[in-house]
Parts: sequence; structure tokens; C-alpha cells
Amino acid sequence: MTVPILHITTGEEWLAGRQEGRYLPESYRKDGFIHCSTPEQVLRVANQFFAGQPGLVLLVLDPARLASELRWEPGSDATDELFPHLYGPLNLEAVTRVVALEADTQGRFTHLPS
Repeated sequence: MTVPILHITTGEEWLAGRQEGRYLPESYRKDGFIHCSTPEQVLRVANQFFAGQPGLVLLVLDPARLASELRWEPGSDATDELFPHLYGPLNLEAVTRVVALEADTQGRFTHLPS
């Protein structure tokens, strides 16, 4: 089985993508790719960029089902850590699960939803 990759978005943005038949977030227009994470990276990413933000969902993606190119590239920090970036729209059939991503009472993300 392929290890999933994850993408954090708002419930509204995901709903808009589903209605359109493909998902292309606002960040794609700005950065030219869709930001994704591994399960090991996603909580750190959530706390760095989404702390305290309500209404988030976590898209669980099967890399084998992606129609657009997936590249592993350095993140915005100064480490050698590579992050999965999707260069093109996310085809809906690559999404295997959608789960609510909720912060604790201090606005922090402490565990992955089951």
C-alpha cells in the first residue's frame, strides 16, 4: 500500500472543489502548486500555518491516484526536509478520506484525526 500524503484546507474550499469537479486552492494560484505533507509533517505544518483556525479539513490522498505531477521539494524553512507538492489540480478520485482537523482549546493541533 502506498503511504498517503495529506493536504490541509478549509471545509469551504474543499466543498467548492467538489462542486467544480476538481480541487485547486487559492494557494495554487499564488505558489504554482498545492502544498501537501506526510503524516509525520502535517501537525507541525498545521501549527505553523493554521494555528487557531476553525473549519479545517484534512484531505487524505493516494499518490498512486493523482493525475497531476507530484514532486518532493524543500519546504520554506532552511532544512533539507522534502515536502510533497502537487503541480496541477487535485483530481477528486485521489482523495480517499476527508476528516475534520480540529485544534485544542489553546488553538494547537496535537493529534491526527482517526
